[in-house]
Amino acid sequence: MARARLVSALVILLASVWVFGLTGAADAQQAPPRRIGVLLVSWSPESKMAKAFREGLRDAGYIEGRDVVIEWRSANGDYDLVPQLAADLVQNRDDVIVVDATVAALSVKRVTSTIPIVMANVADPVGSGLVANLAHPGGNITGLTNMLPDLSAKRLQLLKEMAPQTTRVAVLWNTKSPYSPKVLEELKAAAPSLSIELKLMGVRVPEEIDAAVLAASRAHVQALYVVEDSLFEAHRTPLLKQASKMHLPVTYGQRHWPYEGGLMSYGPSYSELFRRSAGYVDKILKGAKPSDLPIERPINFELVVNVKAAGALGITIPESILLRADEVIR
Repeated sequence: MARARLVSALVILLASVWVFGLTGAADAQQAPPRRIGVLLVSWSPESKMAKAFREGLRDAGYIEGRDVVIEWRSANGDYDLVPQLAADLVQNRDDVIVVDATVAALSVKRVTSTIPIVMANVADPVGSGLVANLAHPGGNITGLTNMLPDLSAKRLQLLKEMAPQTTRVAVLWNTKSPYSPKVLEELKAAAPSLSIELKLMGVRVPEEIDAAVLAASRAHVQALYVVEDSLFEAHRTPLLKQASKMHLPVTYGQRHWPYEGGLMSYGPSYSELFRRSAGYVDKILKGAKPSDLPIERPINFELVVNVKAAGALGITIPESILLRADEVIR
């Protein structure tokens, strides 16, 4: 009798464990995916940068649709759309919001102090007032900086090395940009030592770009330095076409510009920055606080030159530049 009761108790115990296991598995399967908002000012959800972010999530073990749902918003270079897009993502109560530009980070910060914000690509987080410092950002913002102001003088120097005869350079910049004034300061400080005179060409909307490039040509400049910005990124094809028509070599910070007809580019690997931003998302979803995650700098910087474009402009690129280039387009 005692043995029968023991067997019965064991059966009940095993049944309970089995039922509990099924319930636990069902609960795990029913756990809703985490929500990630992504606010893009420069790029689209189909861009190489967005693809790199998705790859970073997969590398961290997340499967889109099962573990995470991504809510994409894209302003296509229009700053005026950003505040409403930021508000939309905050109203969605996403677990974390990823941004690709300073103006996006500022807009999201204005409407939430609680939802974590990850910067995939921001020029000057401290100077823009986003964080207190890089090592201890504080608040709800962390991520990566592209160090754009710090790289500006270097890119001007490379342009001078590539075309030593250059003495007049037009600087095309977006007057709405929160970080461009700092870039201009760096360029103004570097220009005299390079024997370069700068012509500043500020624009606010796409319709002003062609006129600015035409004005630069009429000012007899020998090159066009385009300050990285969502406005120019979104409208680079007509910009490069107009510069080509005006016989102006173009330098920018991202490698696809020389691939599309520009003379050269120098800057960080933006795909790498976006891929690394997924690591921040992973840490935050696992419980880390943005205030405890130091803001990181780029690891790799890329120099890309377009020999074909140089030849069409009558520029012979020095061997020293070709040897240092990460990629040469012929």
